[in-house]
Amino acid sequence: MALNDKLKEHILDSIGEGVITVDKEFRINFVNKAAYKILGLSEEEIVGSFCRYILPSSRCFNNCPIADALKSGKNVFGQEIKINRSGKPPFHLKVNSSVLYDETDEPIGGILSFHDITELKTIKKELGTGDSFHGIIGISKKMKEIFSLIEDVKNSDAPVLILGESGTGKELVANAVKQTSNRKNNTYIKVNCSVFSEHLLPSELFGHVKGAFTDAFQDRKGRFEMAHRGTIFLDEIAEMPLQMQTKILRVLQEGTFERIGESISRKIDTRIIAATNVDIDKALYNGTFREDLYYRLNVIQIKIPPLRERIEDLIPLARYFIKKFNLIYNKHIHKMADDTIEILSNHKWPGNVRELENTIEFAIVRANGNILTKEILPARLKESKPISANKFNIYESSGNEKSELLEILEKTKWNKSETAKLLGIGRTTLWRKMKKLGILEK
Repeated sequence: MALNDKLKEHILDSIGEGVITVDKEFRINFVNKAAYKILGLSEEEIVGSFCRYILPSSRCFNNCPIADALKSGKNVFGQEIKINRSGKPPFHLKVNSSVLYDETDEPIGGILSFHDITELKTIKKELGTGDSFHGIIGISKKMKEIFSLIEDVKNSDAPVLILGESGTGKELVANAVKQTSNRKNNTYIKVNCSVFSEHLLPSELFGHVKGAFTDAFQDRKGRFEMAHRGTIFLDEIAEMPLQMQTKILRVLQEGTFERIGESISRKIDTRIIAATNVDIDKALYNGTFREDLYYRLNVIQIKIPPLRERIEDLIPLARYFIKKFNLIYNKHIHKMADDTIEILSNHKWPGNVRELENTIEFAIVRANGNILTKEILPARLKESKPISANKFNIYESSGNEKSELLEILEKTKWNKSETAKLLGIGRTTLWRKMKKLGILEK
């Protein structure tokens, strides 16, 4: 049974996210109750106004979420925008947008849903940790090698290629590369290459001139041009069509590009950081990723290990997320039970750090006391079998294991309980491992 307009409006008013809709001229024609509350404005002030006056942001003229959805026909998820209203402190929103259609499937405008993340931004600033490198948590040898590499190349403008499974934190590594570079104070543009259609991506990256195609009503800069003298991050670059890969190769080789519909070559000085979660060897073999582009991009390669291969980072990461979600949900979890640590350590984490973050949030939301117990963990974790590749298995030893264990012991000032928790093992297992490796008391 179809819903009538009154019921639809009631449903939209009952949700916690702000929702506004606009017509094709970007004039607001509907606002739900949550949006009024978040924006702190009345119906008279919002309805009938142009969106850019109610949500004034630097994205209004470049990368507007609603405009992106209207142009691509695809939904836009998780964009962050900073709202700067005259006479009021700025605030931050996370927004999603999509196209609105009429009964004949003709686009008639757009819908924007959003929630206020200003407090979350403040929380992130408060989440200082000694295990953080420009926002990346890691004490394992593999992550320290990545941190060292980022520091080593900080004065270079060479392209960077970041490889890693989904959820390993490729964007965080890209951010760290930019933050340590000599371009750190210049423009930083991020593009997810998998979001845009094959026809829209050239315009997004290189811009277009008026009349180049339908709806090209004026000249528009592309993302590369906006990142002139700065840095551009091309996420999911292996999802890019082959024709576009050729254009990226030209930028890398010659430092030039052309706007769509224009025959003039423009010079550009932009550092490229690219990332992908695909099997790069397979993509090269199958011909879905150009070999010449790969070698041009692969000057500095950073390969992020999955969480199951750096299990030492699990507990510091879990503690960081506990602290984060304590602040968000006003909870007071101060420790994890031993069996909780064991369960977390035994899980293989196919979703990597992102899965761990979601798991801790789920547990924090359910928690009533001040200890994270196994009862509030997702059921799938309790069914996990131990990770066979755990480098601290007491029956296996590697050449570097002794030095790595000594490094962690030094970090914890030889506190056995703390060391065991960091490694996700029991104190008895730690003692046997130390004995086997010939590590005596300090």
